[in-house]
Amino acid sequence: MEDKVLVTTLEEAKRFMLDCFQTVGVSGKHANIVAENLLTADYRGHFSHGMNRLNWYINDIITKSVDPNMVPSIEKQTIATALVNGNNTLGAVVGEYCMGLAIEKAKGVGIGMVTAFNSNHYGIAGIYSLQAMKARCIGISLTNASPVLVPTRAKEQALGTNPISFGVPGMGDESMLLDMATTTVAMGKLELHLRQNKPLPEGWSMNNAGDSETDPLTAIKSHKLFPLGGTELTGGYKGYGLSLMVEILCGILSGSSYGPNIPMWYPEGRNKKADLSHIFIAIDPTVFAPGYDVRLNDLMSHIRNIEPRNPDKPVLVPGDPEKNHMNYVDLQGGLCYIQNQHETNKILAEKLSVIGMRSKVLDKIAVKE
Repeated sequence: MEDKVLVTTLEEAKRFMLDCFQTVGVSGKHANIVAENLLTADYRGHFSHGMNRLNWYINDIITKSVDPNMVPSIEKQTIATALVNGNNTLGAVVGEYCMGLAIEKAKGVGIGMVTAFNSNHYGIAGIYSLQAMKARCIGISLTNASPVLVPTRAKEQALGTNPISFGVPGMGDESMLLDMATTTVAMGKLELHLRQNKPLPEGWSMNNAGDSETDPLTAIKSHKLFPLGGTELTGGYKGYGLSLMVEILCGILSGSSYGPNIPMWYPEGRNKKADLSHIFIAIDPTVFAPGYDVRLNDLMSHIRNIEPRNPDKPVLVPGDPEKNHMNYVDLQGGLCYIQNQHETNKILAEKLSVIGMRSKVLDKIAVKE
C-alpha cells in the first residue's frame, strides 16, 4: 500500500480548499480567489506555496490575525500610481485587486505601479505577473516577508525571502515568467523536505551557530536562510542586495512593517497582524518600439535551441518548467500530493468537519519531460 500513488483532480483539490475556507467564515468570492491562488501554485509545481499553505491560512483566520472578508481600499493615487491599504484581508485578495488596478493604469498611460500595505501572505508572486500577461502587459510583482534571510557576513536574519516575479507575454503561447526568491530557496522548500523526512542540501539554511544545516527540523526552528548565491565567496551578497531592494520598494515605500519588524509566521497562526507589503507593476509594451513580441519569440527560441551539456536536459527559459509541470499534471489526471500532505488534510477536514479531499490510486504514472 505504501508505494501506491494517489492522484487528486484539480476540481477536487479546489473543492476541498473552498469548503475549508467557507467553513471558517470566508465569503464565497474571497474563498474562490485564495483557493484558485493555492491551486495555481500546485498546478505549476510550486508545492511549497499551494496546499502546503492551506493549514496556515486557516489558522490565521481562526486566530483572527487576518480579517478574511475585508476589501482593499485606495489611500492615494495618481494616474500611474496608487497606495492601497489591504485592510488586513487575505493577501491573494489584495494582490488580485492591486494588479488589476496597475493594469488599468497601464492601459491608460503605459505603466501602472501599485504599492500595498497592511496585507498578508499573497501566494506565489508569479500569479500576479500572469494576471498582467493575460491582459497583454508585462507584469512585475514583489513582496516582503517574515525575516529569514541572513545578510552576507551576518549570523542573524534581517530580511524576508522577498520574491521577485517578472513576466512577459509573446506571440501566441510564447512567454517568459521568472518567479524566484532572493534566498537560495523559500522556507516552504524546507517544510516539504521535513514532510518527506529528507535532509536539506548544503547551502540552503544555517543553524544558530552560523553553519550550514541539513536537518530540516533544526533549520525550520532557526528560521535562517542563505541569500541567493550562498556565501560571500559564491556571490551571496547579490541575493542579499536583491532582497534589500525588494524591502525598500515594498516595506519602506508603503509605510508598512519592514525587515526585522515583521512578525514570524507559524503554522499555528500569528496571533498578530503581519502588515506585509507588496509591489505590482504593469507595463503596456505597445507604448515602446513595435514588434516586441516578435523579438521576444526570437530570443526565447534561440536560447532553447542552444546545445545543452546533457542531451537529456534541454536548455529552458524561465516559465518552461512550470509549463512542463502543468502538462505532466494533465497527463496524470490530477495532482500527486505527498502522503504527509494527505495526512495533514485529513486532520484539517476532521477539525473543520468538512468532507475530506477525495483521491484515487494512480494506475499508471506518467513520465515527466
